[in-house]
Amino acid sequence: RLRREAVIDLEAQRIKPKQWQLRERGTRNTERGIEEMSGARSPVETAELIVLVRSLAQLDAALRCGVTTLYCEFEDPKKYREAVTRFHEAQAAAACKNPASSIGCPAPAPSIWVAPPRITKMGEEWILQQVRSCNADGYLVRNYDHLKNFANVRRTGDFSLNVANALSAEYFKTRFGLERVTASYDLNIVQLESLLKSAPPEWFEITIHQHMPMFHMEHCVFCAFLSKGTDFTNCGRPCDTHDVKLRDRVGAEHPLKADAGCRNTVFNSRAQTGAEYVARLLQLGARHFRIEFVSETPAEVERTIGQYRRLLRGEISGTDLWRELKLLSQLGVTRGQMENLAR
Repeated sequence: RLRREAVIDLEAQRIKPKQWQLRERGTRNTERGIEEMSGARSPVETAELIVLVRSLAQLDAALRCGVTTLYCEFEDPKKYREAVTRFHEAQAAAACKNPASSIGCPAPAPSIWVAPPRITKMGEEWILQQVRSCNADGYLVRNYDHLKNFANVRRTGDFSLNVANALSAEYFKTRFGLERVTASYDLNIVQLESLLKSAPPEWFEITIHQHMPMFHMEHCVFCAFLSKGTDFTNCGRPCDTHDVKLRDRVGAEHPLKADAGCRNTVFNSRAQTGAEYVARLLQLGARHFRIEFVSETPAEVERTIGQYRRLLRGEISGTDLWRELKLLSQLGVTRGQMENLAR
């Protein structure tokens, strides 16, 4: 009898409409200790330009430009140790030439960060161990395996963590102790502004120049077409010696890159920029901006870094940069996903 009455009560509750409680905007963030930002912030500290390179030649070009925060994403993790050595030797040489240049300077200490492959499968822990053995200053983490294997060291969350709101940012910041998280690439400029207003803007790193990774696949084009082998044990690693581009139906050639797990990523042939929105992002408190290179030459790397530095110093506008890069380096820069088409 009691069971029947309980079942009747449960059935009666099931047919009732759900009770929703609406909260005022920002209440959830306040409850979780996340400060709600309002209005523009004064530019107290200098904006930082972070550069991601994918070859040692690009790394050398960035060092010649005096870049102090470098990310490396190489196809072969064995090269990370050499990259770290080159970086610290360059910084030591620069310190000897200008021993007093850093006194009273608010800029962050020079650091080099390396990136493990975006995907980690069972049995590939050795790749992560190889990456960590290079003794970089920090690591660009892309998935939960990275969060576990690179615990207790400096880490920044990459775009693949898909941080698109204050709650996800707070989760990765407090749960895993990440220094910063990269704002999701799914956000347009209006959504990105909302993100910076809903959480401390110093939490976020914003990619303002990149070749968008279009898709990531298990199939290795290098092994299939440039080798008679069947996998990494007998293919001879043609990815180490060949540059491959995939030509689409309109003639655009999209760069193809392999990783240590023999997975391939296809990048858009045209770089895209958020330069036209940097001034607004600076007003909202953003201070960490990233530019990424794929197959650019050292000369193109140096030219691009120089233009973005001028942009952050306010010497040129975003429109000037967009037109200048398209004219000089023939990168075919586009405005990218940040543009709000509704405007």
